[in-house]
Amino acid sequence: MKPIKPHSINELMQRVSNIAGLTLGQLASQYQFKTPVHLLKEKGWTGQLIEYALGATAGSKPTPDFEELGIELKTLPISYKGKPLETTFVSVTPLLNVTGMTWQHSNVRKKLNHVLWLPILGERDIVPFDRTIGSGFLWHPSAEQDAQLQRDWEEQMELIALGRVDEISGHLGDAMQIRPKAANSRIVTDAIGPNGQIIKTLPRGFYLKTSFTAEILKQQFQL
Repeated sequence: MKPIKPHSINELMQRVSNIAGLTLGQLASQYQFKTPVHLLKEKGWTGQLIEYALGATAGSKPTPDFEELGIELKTLPISYKGKPLETTFVSVTPLLNVTGMTWQHSNVRKKLNHVLWLPILGERDIVPFDRTIGSGFLWHPSAEQDAQLQRDWEEQMELIALGRVDEISGHLGDAMQIRPKAANSRIVTDAIGPNGQIIKTLPRGFYLKTSFTAEILKQQFQL
């Protein structure tokens, strides 16, 4: 039976506690959740399984996963040593009509205002179904982290507004980068060009860098 949405943060965290220590395969079979044979083409499967088991409601809407609680869920693949193995997708980057956008009202800030982090042992030598779910925890950005994210957001959004989207690379940003987010290079979208004209480019997304998420883990678990 599909889990109903949690009605309080305590209820959500109880569910998080209940799945800690299980493998993804054990959790999937517990809910008869559809499991692919290969995860190469199903990169989002882990997140979908966890969302399903915890009763997330947002789906693909640009709101936090647990809408009524205002909490965003982020699974975080970690190494044997507890270090993040990959960057964390936050939200799609707007490439048009960006004038007047502010950090305070941005989708990125809404998504990162209150995050439920769920570390999962994700070393490449462990098949996905045998990967263990760790101890999830709630996180709010500190004033310092918020300021760091704001600087990265403003620096890169300014380039988009100036029609310089193609100058943005993963090297920009201390905590957060913008990089292409598309299944393949044939998928393109509209963006502002150098002279204010509309150009075609790859869709982009905001991603938290592993150095930033490593700090969050370090704070939480005193690694």
